[in-house]
Amino acid sequence: MPSTAIRHLSYSPATREMRVTFTSGRRYAYAQVPPEVHAAFSTAPSRGLFFNHRVRDRFAYRELERSGGDRQRRRRG
Repeated sequence: MPSTAIRHLSYSPATREMRVTFTSGRRYAYAQVPPEVHAAFSTAPSRGLFFNHRVRDRFAYRELERSGGDRQRRRRG
């Protein structure tokens, strides 16, 4: 079943960067995400719930432009 909150998820093991696209179209890159977190996120029955409990406010992130570049930088964590 597709997520009602998350449209797309990608991960780079080399940089440990995870990119999340929300159904709103907003895109974020999360830094230093362990591979096991990405794997669990990919297979979670509810990606929105997983994001809220295991990703949000736990990793530094930056917002990306819809075209793929950086638009705004934010740090958390």
